[in-house]
Amino acid sequence: MRSLMVAIRTSVFLMILCGLAYPLATTGVAQVLFHKQAEGSLVMQNGKVQGSALLAQGFNGPQWFHPRASAAKYDPTASAATNAAVSSKQYIESVKNNVDHIKSENNNVSKTIPADLVTTSGSGFDPDLSPEAANAQVPRIAQAKGITQERLLSLINEHTKGRSLGIFGEPRVNVLELNMAMESIK
Repeated sequence: MRSLMVAIRTSVFLMILCGLAYPLATTGVAQVLFHKQAEGSLVMQNGKVQGSALLAQGFNGPQWFHPRASAAKYDPTASAATNAAVSSKQYIESVKNNVDHIKSENNNVSKTIPADLVTTSGSGFDPDLSPEAANAQVPRIAQAKGITQERLLSLINEHTKGRSLGIFGEPRVNVLELNMAMESIK
């Protein structure tokens, strides 16, 4: 009986420590030190939430920069990659369909299409594009919005973020932030 009471007290103590105290402490520290990130890195415009800088969202219409394709159809409750091997028929067919779609949307693209325009990311929610992928969409957007290509290229350059710590990753452009900046151009 004594062993049972020790086991119960230990279990209750660990449940309170690990299930209540630790989560509250880490949440509190995150709110104080990393408030924006703890709140979801929300992007605001005119006092309204436009989206998160961490999650891609679909933009329909020729007047917008389009993000990477999403295996989850941009549904944040369904994060998923295709998990198809690059040698599988499913993957090859998917990329081929994406290439055809990009070519039909952007008459200017040559045989070399940036890979991030035709492949999905691991999570299905990569909010960024390479500057090359954004540049490939410029003629379509310029025509649809009536903005000069030079102004759009300048906007892409202004919003291009370099490598993290100067060595990790590749240069990238956040599609949501780029579209919001483009929306403010008159």
